[in-house]
Amino acid sequence: MATTRPIIIVKKKGGHGGHHGGAWKVAYADFVTAMMALFIVLWLMNSSKQVQEAVGGYFKDPSGTSKMVGTDKRGSGENFIITKDNMVQLKEQLQKSMRRLSDFDKLKDHIEMTITSEGLRIELTESASGTFFEVGSAKPNNDGKELLSLLAQELGKLPNKLSIEGHTDSKPYSQDKNYGNWELSADRANAARRLMQQSGVRTDQVSQVRGYADQRLRTPADPLAPSNRRISVIVQYLEESVTPESSSSKATEAKPAEDAGKKE
Repeated sequence: MATTRPIIIVKKKGGHGGHHGGAWKVAYADFVTAMMALFIVLWLMNSSKQVQEAVGGYFKDPSGTSKMVGTDKRGSGENFIITKDNMVQLKEQLQKSMRRLSDFDKLKDHIEMTITSEGLRIELTESASGTFFEVGSAKPNNDGKELLSLLAQELGKLPNKLSIEGHTDSKPYSQDKNYGNWELSADRANAARRLMQQSGVRTDQVSQVRGYADQRLRTPADPLAPSNRRISVIVQYLEESVTPESSSSKATEAKPAEDAGKKE
């Protein structure tokens, strides 16, 4: 008689695979990434127009060379190119920033910004007792340091080059023949440059430092007027480069005009 073998049933306990296999971590990471992207979009929507243009320009042209858009890697994300079209915008932005100065009411009559063929000229004029520099000295006083530092923080965000000028009145500086208005004007311009470069202006951003003594008086009718003593900071225009596309389009537009001239 044949014997039947007993049936043995083996039961294995299934594991949880390390908390459901860790799939939740991938889903959570995707969620965090999506939220971060959402916050970035919301920030861009509420940011200034310059920031929006800079960010959009960077993704279109990261090098910023084809159409002069995007942001300079050495500067701030708020970089924008100053041309003749938007120089007024920079002027208004600087005027708004200067209102934060501790003695703005006292200094506002000694700060003048004008748009010239060279760029935006910012002039800091002196009073009889000295406004931004100690009288007869190339050392900026506290008001001068505060204003020049503020300008450096704002202008350091730009890709534009800067020129810094020093001017004096026609009064002889001293009896010392080895030091006069030429030296004083140049020393004040260099003192402004050093302070601004310590406060935000890039080392390669200043293209010129000029000392004019009394050769370019602000008030020619009164050569001894204190307002002739001044520091001028010029934000130079940065012209957009001409791309091959723009050149070809201009040539295409000009051709019908030439043909029309021949028909006549």
